[in-house]
Amino acid sequence: MTTRILIADDQEDIRSGFRLILDSQPDMTVVGEAADGESAVALARELRPDVVLADIRMPRLDGLEVTRLLAPQTRVVVVTTFDLDEYVHTALRNGACGFLLKRSGPALLIEGVRAAMAGDTLISPQITVRLLSRLTQAGPVARPAARPLTEREVDIVRLVARGLTNAEIGAELFISPGTAKTHIANVQAKLGARNRVGIAAWAWEHGIAKAEPEAEDTP
Repeated sequence: MTTRILIADDQEDIRSGFRLILDSQPDMTVVGEAADGESAVALARELRPDVVLADIRMPRLDGLEVTRLLAPQTRVVVVTTFDLDEYVHTALRNGACGFLLKRSGPALLIEGVRAAMAGDTLISPQITVRLLSRLTQAGPVARPAARPLTEREVDIVRLVARGLTNAEIGAELFISPGTAKTHIANVQAKLGARNRVGIAAWAWEHGIAKAEPEAEDTP
């Protein structure tokens, strides 16, 4: 099936760039563009796209309000230049299926759309690491798991904390994406986490996850 996408951004060059990237994928097509938030909401309700890509700062309605109005009936992925913590929290609270930085590049944009369609929430890795490392600096505040995690579930938690999608987790652990999704649902129930971000936060607070060292340049 082809994923139908609506792009909402007040910059025409950004919309054109996203359209080129997404239309190049055999399973994706851009069905509309909006230069402001009100138009984005109206077009989304008219065209019924599978995914809306929404910038944060747009005239008339910003991307956070667009997300609030459209989610969860429509999958919304916020794609923005601004990675302020407040924006990330509000977007996810309003029901966003992802929060990506424009500088993250075409591959992550495509992956973000596919993740949204698969029921995942993809956040740019640099944002996840920053938010959760700050969380650990504030000291442990997470509740213990209601039920103990299995060894496999701990592996799942560690990979979720790295920002991996179900497909990537499956590849790492040699299981199917569907099995990874089932494990994640079980972990959410055990931890009382609302989403993948909650799982990642729990992992960081309990020392299960840690930032990976940057690769050194080869001489």
